[in-house]
Amino acid sequence: MDIRTLRHFILLAETLHFGRASARANISTSALSRNIRQLEDELNVTLFDRDNRSVELTAKGQTFQRYAKDTVQQWEQIRFDLTDPSEQLQGEISLYCSVTASHSILVDLLNSFRPAHPGVEIRLQTGDPQHAIERVVAFEEDLAVAARPDTLPDGLIFEPILVSPLVFIAPADTSELGTTPLPPADADDWKHIPMILASSGLARDRVDAWFQELDVSPKIYAQVAGNEAIVSMVSLGLGVGVVPKIVLDNSPQAEQVRTINAQPALTPYDLGLVTQKRNLRNPLVSAFWDLTTKK
Repeated sequence: MDIRTLRHFILLAETLHFGRASARANISTSALSRNIRQLEDELNVTLFDRDNRSVELTAKGQTFQRYAKDTVQQWEQIRFDLTDPSEQLQGEISLYCSVTASHSILVDLLNSFRPAHPGVEIRLQTGDPQHAIERVVAFEEDLAVAARPDTLPDGLIFEPILVSPLVFIAPADTSELGTTPLPPADADDWKHIPMILASSGLARDRVDAWFQELDVSPKIYAQVAGNEAIVSMVSLGLGVGVVPKIVLDNSPQAEQVRTINAQPALTPYDLGLVTQKRNLRNPLVSAFWDLTTKK
């Protein structure tokens, strides 16, 4: 077992796809498969359940994933400790964020980080923001741009970047909805308005609490993953949605929707960078984190 093999294992554990993992590792699929088999032979355990259609981590594979990430992190640390301070940092860090964050928040972060550390490669994964923190907790990513939850999981550290209000949005032309004026004068009228909401996550929790405070059961037209999809569906006249304002500001459909002044206002998003406290021992993660805290 060596660091390269551990890196190959980590890539496969993250992608659960031999083709994608081998491409990122710059080796052939057969070579990656051979390395994983040799690793399993050395450990005398099965790390992945695989067939012709799927690859899944076993329970022991999930345990080994935490060990592998910790070992690679320690390897990066000792390399840094033994390196001449005048030499550039070298290596890779993984970062997760939503599509909107990659177009807005991440641009400023990378503009600060890249000139200072050109030898560090950033592996970016975009997806549903509700998964950001859980991916860091599961050691699937080194860092993530995320909304701070009401309670931050143990072991995590959060650095705020900006605050984004959560806003109600409606189609620019609400005639197709066939509802009362928006926002309705009577709270009870909300039960007749078709809502397009996040399927889960922080925004959904806050919207659910908002309706509970009004003692109203909302009429849910659709539950979707990803705030960008909510803006798209609202722009088509399908209902009223709730999204962080930063998503609306960066949406190509922004001109096709309008915000509505629903009261009381929802608790805003506190957006920032999150990582495991232990990850700050990794000089690559620490360098990214330090530039963020200086902004």
